[in-house]
Amino acid sequence: MAELHIVGELKTAVDFEEPNLFCRWSVQYGSNWKAIEGHTEGQSCCSTSRIEQRSDFCTPIDLHLVTRGLQGWPKLHVEVYAVNALQHYWPVGYGFAFVPARPGQHRVRIATWKVSSARAADTVREKFHTGGFSLAKSDIAFTGIERYKLLTKTAGSVELDLMLIFKNFAEYGVELH
Repeated sequence: MAELHIVGELKTAVDFEEPNLFCRWSVQYGSNWKAIEGHTEGQSCCSTSRIEQRSDFCTPIDLHLVTRGLQGWPKLHVEVYAVNALQHYWPVGYGFAFVPARPGQHRVRIATWKVSSARAADTVREKFHTGGFSLAKSDIAFTGIERYKLLTKTAGSVELDLMLIFKNFAEYGVELH
């Protein structure tokens, strides 16, 4: 079987309006793929010291996947949450990016979006850091099914540093450059 090692870290969240952030991440993949070692999901600590709209997470990612085919190539899914003084949290960004398809070191930047509302009261509530809207099913963020029905607006972005190691892909006729 072909193998993919994903080693790196969830580094930062940039350009979010909210002051206290944490990030949940997951690696999503198709039925041809199987996780052998490591975690396919995780969560960062809350970053409260913000400089220039930047939150540092420094959360490690270490995952070993095997596959028999390229269908269902892995995606990195992130959800960024804000926390207020009362320890209430709400989502302020959803996003995903495909894992790069070549070996080596990569800086991956995931642009995020958040659910919006056309009502003025909801906008005021969100502005004063007392909550926002969340998705009933988080897989809407990375599958695209029914996402067109949502009213959204752009949020910040999440940066990851990844080292990708590919093994035995040539045996399956896949050339990597």
